[in-house]
Formats: sequence, C-alpha cells, structure tokens
Amino acid sequence: MKAVIFAGGLGSRLSEATVSIPKPMVEIGGKPILWHIMKTYSHYGINDFIICCGYKQSIIKEYFINYRFHNCDISVDISNGETRILDNHSEPWKVTLVDTGLNTMTGSRLKRVQKYVGGEPFLLTYGDGVTDLDIADTIAAHKASGKVISMTVYKPQGKFGSVRIDHATGEVLSFLEKPDGDGNWINIGYFVCNPEVFDYIPEDDDTVVFERGPLETLVKDGKVQAYKYRGFWKCMDIMRDNVELNEMWDAGKAPWMIW
Repeated sequence: MKAVIFAGGLGSRLSEATVSIPKPMVEIGGKPILWHIMKTYSHYGINDFIICCGYKQSIIKEYFINYRFHNCDISVDISNGETRILDNHSEPWKVTLVDTGLNTMTGSRLKRVQKYVGGEPFLLTYGDGVTDLDIADTIAAHKASGKVISMTVYKPQGKFGSVRIDHATGEVLSFLEKPDGDGNWINIGYFVCNPEVFDYIPEDDDTVVFERGPLETLVKDGKVQAYKYRGFWKCMDIMRDNVELNEMWDAGKAPWMIW
C-alpha cells in the first residue's frame, strides 16, 4: 500500500522557517517533520511513498537523493574524492517525488500523482502533523466501512481552562483545565482512500481544494467514513508548535515516536 503526502504548500504561517525551506523540511529533533511522518507509516509496514512537491521542491528532492549521506557515518578520502558509507542507517523506503506545481491546490496535487498511485487503495496525509495513530487499525476500519474514503477526525483541547459559574450568585462551581475545544471534531488527515477518489477530481484544473469540492461531494454521496481518534496528534502550524514539538522530543516525551 502506498502513502501520498502533501508537501508542496508555501507554509506561510510558519514563515520564520519556511522562507528558506519548505514546511515539511522544518526539523524536530534534527529531522524534518516529513521524516517523522514517514517513520510512523513505516512502523506499520508502509514503505512506498509519493511526495507531492511544490514550493522549494529541490530541497526535498536533494534530501532523499542524498539520504544516506544525511543520515549515515561516512568516510571521505580527500586525496581522490572517494566516499564510503561506514554505518548505514538507511530506511527501507521507496520515495517518488513529484512536481505538482508551485501554487496548485491540494485536490489538484492529488490528481497529478494518480498515475503513480495506480488502481489500488492508498493512504493520504498532510506533511505537517505528527501522531501516534494506529495506521493498521485505520486501514482495517476503512475496509470494514465499505466507503470510498475514511478520514481521521480529532477533538482538540481548548487553549484555555474553562470555569463553570453559578450565574445567580457568581460562585465558581468548578474548573476544567483545557477542555475539548468547542465540542467539534476536526479533520486531521490520515485518510485511507479507494482509487474512486480520483473520479471526484477534475483534470487540468489547479484550483481544486481537496477538502472542499471533492471531499464535500463524497460526503453528499454518503461515501465518507469518520475514524474518531482520541490519542495524540499535533499539527506544526506556527513556530510555537515547532518549539513545543522539539521540547517534547528533547525531553524524551514525544508520543508520536512509536518506532
């Protein structure tokens, strides 16, 4: 089974870092967040990846082309330029890197990699969120649902504590630290898709936002299953998120490190 990862956006809300590198290459613990996402999939035996590149795609391509040199010990003989890998830490990954355009929207990016996906079910996610999600269970639940696409949904915590008050007397009755946001479930990606998904995306149109037209039409057709998840998930949307994820990693308390 292949995993498709969106990695082509501008990452404008993380502009402090993405002015020089694409968002999926922003690091947690010295490794790109893209690497962390791929390690999660690989833990469940998913080792065939299709990366939808766009903004500063050459940096992503260079990373994987020279992956062994980035991640292994090497010996270089300066006199003749000979390079030897001393300790191979390479992954069992096949990575297909596709130029899906600079300003292309998510649905159109997905359509552009259809020929590499083929006619089998596949996984799909964004290149900016880490989780301890059981990928194998999402696949099993999708197969059991009979739907065209399964979407992992999550109920985030609120940013602030909640206070329950007796409005007649003003007495504070209870305090709940960081309750579930507004009670709504949100789409966090980590989709499982049947190839019929591509039928909902038009050809030769770079403006198709996957989460709007195609996904909304699939919902209207009764083809989408929600996979409710209550474990750990965090999106690296702004620099504060990156700082928090690095603090978790440095403290040895990174819930997504399941490998």
